[in-house]
Amino acid sequence: MAALVYLGVAALFLAFLWGAVGNADADLAVFGGRVAIVEVEGIILEVDDLVRDLKSYRENPSVRAVVVRVNSPGGVVGPTQEVHQALLKLREAGKPVVASLSSIAASGGYYIAVAADRVYANPGTLTGSIGVIMQFPNVDGLMKKVGVDYVVIKAGQFKDIGNFARPMRPEERQVLQGLLDDVHGQFIDAVATGRKLKREDVVRFADGRIFSGVQAKSMSMVDELGGFDDAINAAAKLAGLKIPPRVLQPRRKTSIVNLIRSELGLPVGASLLGARMPVFQTPLYLMP
Repeated sequence: MAALVYLGVAALFLAFLWGAVGNADADLAVFGGRVAIVEVEGIILEVDDLVRDLKSYRENPSVRAVVVRVNSPGGVVGPTQEVHQALLKLREAGKPVVASLSSIAASGGYYIAVAADRVYANPGTLTGSIGVIMQFPNVDGLMKKVGVDYVVIKAGQFKDIGNFARPMRPEERQVLQGLLDDVHGQFIDAVATGRKLKREDVVRFADGRIFSGVQAKSMSMVDELGGFDDAINAAAKLAGLKIPPRVLQPRRKTSIVNLIRSELGLPVGASLLGARMPVFQTPLYLMP
């Protein structure tokens, strides 16, 4: 009889746990709130998985705050802005976001960081580089030397803008400069809004230069000098969680291709061609 009672209690307990795992609200009640960690690593090119994770954390009541660990020199403008917006949506949902800057969080990496409630950097972290760059090779002289004639047939005056087989025309440079100035202005606005600084103050150091964590702190570009654990504890405090908090580690997808790319120093998630030959694609880069 006692054995049957024990079995019944055990069955009820397992059923409760099963329901709790399958229900986010019960998960919060049983396991308590957690701080989720997301990583921005390497050149920012493809961010679909990261944005998807941020959306899931926004909708999961067991995740009470997010720490974004940034170790990136920057990347393409569009994907960088997608991550920035995803972090702002987290904050709008009432979930604090803290940025932890690792060895480098420059340009696009810093653009992402300013979406956070608070920004932590190590004293020697390289950050800033508020600028935009677009580079084109010019192999006109080489092609003439080897006897190669590059023929372009186009409809639209600027359709082959950035053609690497000829020098850039003045009117083309003017078009591209206007484009870069516009995106640079967007970057400045994001920093001014995120860091609660006057726009004219941001303009004074938004010339592409890079700063140490100590320098950035003196200009209110970051809030505190501290490491990863400091950022996690700060996120927990903002969310009203105990310190140290329960942590939800970042999701990592391992594959042979990603391991090879990692060994070669290529950005994970990007095509090999795109990673090795960005100058032939003409994207806008937020890079130091």
